[in-house]
Amino acid sequence: MIDNLQFKKFVGAAMRKGKESFLQKNQSTFLEEPGYRKEMDTDKNPQEMGKIKVVDACKEASVLVHEHRESQFGGQDKVVDVIDNQMDSNLAVTFLNGHEVDKVISDEPSTDLLSVGPEKHIGSSPLLMSLERGEQIGQSQPPLPYLSPVLKGHKLLNGANFASAGIGILNDTGIQFLNIIRMFRQLDYFEEYQRRVSGLIGAQKTGELVNKALVLITVGGNDFVNNYYLVPFSARSRQFSLPDYVKYLISEYRKLLMRLYELGARQVLVTGTGPLGCVPAEMAMRNTNGGCSEELQRAAALYNPQLVEMIKGLNSDIGENVFIAANTQQMHMDFISDPQAYGFTTSKVACCGQGPNNGLGLCTILSNLCPDRNQYAFWDPFHPSEKANRIIVQQIMSGSTQYMTPMNLTTFLAI
Repeated sequence: MIDNLQFKKFVGAAMRKGKESFLQKNQSTFLEEPGYRKEMDTDKNPQEMGKIKVVDACKEASVLVHEHRESQFGGQDKVVDVIDNQMDSNLAVTFLNGHEVDKVISDEPSTDLLSVGPEKHIGSSPLLMSLERGEQIGQSQPPLPYLSPVLKGHKLLNGANFASAGIGILNDTGIQFLNIIRMFRQLDYFEEYQRRVSGLIGAQKTGELVNKALVLITVGGNDFVNNYYLVPFSARSRQFSLPDYVKYLISEYRKLLMRLYELGARQVLVTGTGPLGCVPAEMAMRNTNGGCSEELQRAAALYNPQLVEMIKGLNSDIGENVFIAANTQQMHMDFISDPQAYGFTTSKVACCGQGPNNGLGLCTILSNLCPDRNQYAFWDPFHPSEKANRIIVQQIMSGSTQYMTPMNLTTFLAI
């Protein structure tokens, strides 16, 4: 499978030769236009989509829901790796009664992999892995993928994970990847999920269960790295200036959150993007000479504050605090700017990878592997290490208003 870096090099080379790449020829046809959803509705075969496979893309986390007494819904972003519906995830639902799920953290001291059945592994250290494992909210296992053949009967009462690798807020984000489940489809599955649960416990109890669930939604980073900045002169960069693109993303994101609210979600944790330009992959690919990519950092700096303001506006319109926002950019920057203060040796080099900063390609058995992953803020070219994730989760659980708006998760769940 061609990896993300190879794809970018291929497209760049084609463009330099004066040829239009497949992406440049076709991206405009994927933009949000009337009838787009029908044209792009390729997720009609749950049996095919439910197959376990490792998608060569950054995870894009959308929703994690957790009823802090019994249920949880979950999802992912480029920095949130979970077993989802390829199996990957963006919108997910989990109930905290415990799961039977084939997912473990390796006990090997020099590895940081999630086992996804025989010979299937994906990188660990998602942004909220600790949270999705329930270490902070009372659940020992993460939500099962919604399209998993194992998720049926009363296992549905433990929740489900709807997310998918490489997707974003916009439907044209991640068009270079096959068989991804876009946000509108994830929300459709969430609605279908509730119908299945209703068949077990009735509509009223299902509504109560969903109302009490905690939803984590993390999406947006891929709309920059896998869309606007994917190739020079991308369709979206020609359509929008960066400030206007951010405004457009926020307006489209608001629609997704309102749909989630309409489907019964009443406790929603929304995480922003991390520092997009400071991950080892971008530092390596953009030749930043050891510094962060200024352009990607500018994008994150524009996007995250507007996301918080949008969340405030939604709560105001609804009349109660349904959504809380996590400033994950600042949470990351704390240990990126001063790694030694958090017990890391470096925040510029990934533990597992190759090339400059160990930031090129994927983490594989042939990659360079650090002797002690706890010394590294990043596990692989895109994902924080498990130790870094625990720092982030702690801020989500108990951080001040510098990190959480309008309150942290512990306070939110106590209401």
